[in-house]
Amino acid sequence: MKIIHVINSLHFGGAEKLLVDTIPKFIERGITTDVLVLHPEKTFFYNELAQKHQVKIVTTKKKSLYNPLYSIALRKYLKEYDIVHVHLFPSLYWVSLATLFLKNRAKLIVTEHNTDNRRRASVVFKYIDRWIYKKYDKVIAISKGVKENLQSHLKKSNDTIVTIPNGIPIEVFKNATGLSKYHIGIPENAKVIIQVASFTPQKDQDTLLKAISLLPDEVHLLLIGDGVLKEEKIGLATTLNIKHRVHFLGYRTDIPQLLKLSDVSVLSSHYEGFGLAIVEGMAAGNPCIGSNVPGLSEVIGEEGILFEPGNHVQLKNSIEQLLYDKEYYLKIQKQCLDRAQEYDLSFMIDAYINVYKAL
Repeated sequence: MKIIHVINSLHFGGAEKLLVDTIPKFIERGITTDVLVLHPEKTFFYNELAQKHQVKIVTTKKKSLYNPLYSIALRKYLKEYDIVHVHLFPSLYWVSLATLFLKNRAKLIVTEHNTDNRRRASVVFKYIDRWIYKKYDKVIAISKGVKENLQSHLKKSNDTIVTIPNGIPIEVFKNATGLSKYHIGIPENAKVIIQVASFTPQKDQDTLLKAISLLPDEVHLLLIGDGVLKEEKIGLATTLNIKHRVHFLGYRTDIPQLLKLSDVSVLSSHYEGFGLAIVEGMAAGNPCIGSNVPGLSEVIGEEGILFEPGNHVQLKNSIEQLLYDKEYYLKIQKQCLDRAQEYDLSFMIDAYINVYKAL
């Protein structure tokens, strides 16, 4: 069986991280698995796959992700592989268009990674999406919330869309050794909140920053990630007079160790398909707090803590209760650690292989 995964890039993100974690496991199971990247920048994830795991990565020469000529460049791969597995827009469009007038092509799978996107607000794109998705033999949703929202958008039958929750290598996070607070400029007696997320409107760092501003000075915040809104959030931290205790650490490769030094993991998203960062926090032994949105609320369940999106006062109260009520902290910590076991990477790998074999 020969499979190629098609994705926009290998920048910092949940879908990209998923490929880094899963592809070596597929190869271990005897499945030839390659990657095609539309934007060939050699990021950490790119090098992790190509150099550490010796994964074959195919790149293209187009400069813009939105160049429709990708649909022509991709046609050869629909003949060379048994399965083409696609992630994210616009890759899902270009692969779908590449099937036009093509006989004896590979089977197509697309993984849907989010509960919402800008296309769904457009009547025109709603009908275009329905045509695009019809070209796929199987659609994998990473949570029930993703599946339900996509079905509503596409009016697509249950048997075409299947739910396979994301997974993580539990032991990597569970057994990590935390960094010392000294190394990142945090007082040893500080209480540390962490959020691992790109700086985009979806992730809503504003709500978390406002919550931190209402907490005592001993509470510090680690924000891991990069993105177009990072400078804006640095400005907000300055305006809220908390810049001295908010640490913008950018993209990091030592996330398990950063999670281990932290006391609480938070994800304050406006919408979220799954919330891989929260599962990683759970596995590292952190009590976890997330916004009550489809996908993320499903992952956290009753084991962690949910707050209403955008409600910084409710988020502040949840953080405060965890930090200053030891018994409550230990209860939520254990519940979250137990919950993480349900998302072991091996469960996801088994489920994907079953889908591949059934095509």
